Amino acid sequence: MKHYVLLVLLALCSYDNFAQKKEAEKKEDFSDDWAALSKYKKENAALPAPAEGEKRVVFLGSSIFEFWKEKDPKYFSNQSYIDRGASGQITPQLLLRFRQDVINLKPAAVIILAGSNDIAGNKGHVTNEGIVEHIKSMSELAKLHQIKVILCKYLPIYEYPWNKGIKPAEKIVDLNNMIEAYAKENNFTVLDYWTPLVDQRKGQKAELTVDGVHPNLAGYKIMENVTEKAIDQALGR
Repeated sequence: MKHYVLLVLLALCSYDNFAQKKEAEKKEDFSDDWAALSKYKKENAALPAPAEGEKRVVFLGSSIFEFWKEKDPKYFSNQSYIDRGASGQITPQLLLRFRQDVINLKPAAVIILAGSNDIAGNKGHVTNEGIVEHIKSMSELAKLHQIKVILCKYLPIYEYPWNKGIKPAEKIVDLNNMIEAYAKENNFTVLDYWTPLVDQRKGQKAELTVDGVHPNLAGYKIMENVTEKAIDQALGR
């Protein structure tokens, strides 16, 4: 009888500990993690320092970059390339992630693809000038840490499926012109994703995209080609 009571007490204690643990996990609040610093925290911690002679490249952006490693994982596994795309992010979020997801990884170069989600959100206070200000801050941080800067001309987008009231095509053209001008003024490399993907409406070619915003595998293959050329230019490969 005593053994039975003891077993019951142990079971109750175990359940109580389990319940307390689950309750603690449930109560953990990530509302302060607006920039999703937790997204790559474990991966970054597990990443070793670059080997001698290694020229690491970080891809910083939103869903275009995050989905890329899903569509063509070999492109990243066969190179010293680190994908740090976070779906849905706007430029101030990328800026907040810049130290953790770029500087601390000690890359030789960073590729910054930013601006579309700012435009897609249809927020009245978002302007191309504001987007470029955040891109400038990221670029200046990279330069301060001897990281080569590669700035992207954004992919063409005619319409956002989730927010069809926005007409982004000309806004993206204007943003790209501003990014390119800033890059040339500062001797940064320009990576042009717009030109090889654009159609007559200033959107993405239908055969290269899944939804008019995100490329399919064929679109990513074209992006890989122009990306390699830009990295070669930036790193003198």
